[in-house]
Amino acid sequence: MNKVFLLKKILLLGSGELGKEVVIALKRLGAYVIACDAYENAPAMQVADDYEVFNMLDGRALDAAVVKHRPDILVPEVESIRTDRFYDYEAEGFHVVPSAKAANFTMNRKLIRDLAAKELGLRTAPYHYASTLSEFEWAVSEIGFPCVVKPLMSSSGKGQSVLKSPEDVHRAWQYALAGSRGDLMEVIIEGFIDFQSEITLLTVTQKAGPTLFCAPIGHRQERGDYQESWQPCKLSDRDLAEAQEMAAKVTEALGGAGIWGIEFFITSEGVVFSELSPRPHDTGMVTLAQTQDLNEFDLHARALLGLPIQGIPLRQAGVSAVILAQDAGNAPPVFQGIEQALSMTNSDIRIFGKPSTRPFRRMGVALTYGPVDEDMDALRAHARAMADCVEVRSQQRS
Repeated sequence: MNKVFLLKKILLLGSGELGKEVVIALKRLGAYVIACDAYENAPAMQVADDYEVFNMLDGRALDAAVVKHRPDILVPEVESIRTDRFYDYEAEGFHVVPSAKAANFTMNRKLIRDLAAKELGLRTAPYHYASTLSEFEWAVSEIGFPCVVKPLMSSSGKGQSVLKSPEDVHRAWQYALAGSRGDLMEVIIEGFIDFQSEITLLTVTQKAGPTLFCAPIGHRQERGDYQESWQPCKLSDRDLAEAQEMAAKVTEALGGAGIWGIEFFITSEGVVFSELSPRPHDTGMVTLAQTQDLNEFDLHARALLGLPIQGIPLRQAGVSAVILAQDAGNAPPVFQGIEQALSMTNSDIRIFGKPSTRPFRRMGVALTYGPVDEDMDALRAHARAMADCVEVRSQQRS
């Protein structure tokens, strides 16, 4: 007997470019979506059924949105949310994706790092925490140079820096605090990992079905934020198996169904766990190049709605390269060069629809693709050339 699939009301908490693709995927499966963010006309709001504008770190405002809409499912898509409220929502019968525990642990680098290193025994970089300058100076001296500092709560590389000498300490401390989200003024100091490559392993957990893995995604970062990603990223069978084992352990410990972006360093001594996001990952935008049967947003939508996913076969190789703003503007920008970029072979462009610009803000992504055995260096150069064609020009409102 076939089960009846009822229309689901989704409260999407975070309406950036990743949230926009999630809304599109959910709408294709018949969901009703209310997109929320701190500013009006955010990308996901442009394709959602309804929207709310409020500070999601304000617990009362978040409660009010939940009471008003009474959603079937709450889907956090950013870190800057009062996630401690999720435990109460779950107790009241609301479904939080992938779970209240996952959303809380992954918003705070301290919780997720201690879970991975201390409870699950996963290999990580050496690390310490600091909430005062004196604690920070001690931690840096214990870890040694070079080391990496990150706020416990941040996103898109905000507040992250590499310390190479004692002269960097005070500047890095102030920068980390300035980049912190929420009211937790604490940082993590990590030993620098000498890695051969850095990957994202998109992992899908299901309500009824096995945990599935996408082909590994390689990526390059600048200023703590991703600039390009490519799939597949070549790994040894041993390293791939180790990464999948670690991913399965940490997602099982956190619980729930959805897609997870799990970052690893690949070193000469094996795989090192780095970070985890319980949602589609920015590096996973490469899957929009039709590298696999279902992109990461389609996978997330199916998993959170409890719909089955049979497998994730790799179809072709792909690369994403970001299109960045160069200056600040408080009005929707003008894009030049899209026609030139799309005149190149195997090309696609996604403009996110962000209503304003600032230096280095991601405004779109260039996508290219080719056979699985394609020369990845050549494919990456092709994607970068496409992205370089596109110029983002800011406008100022009069």
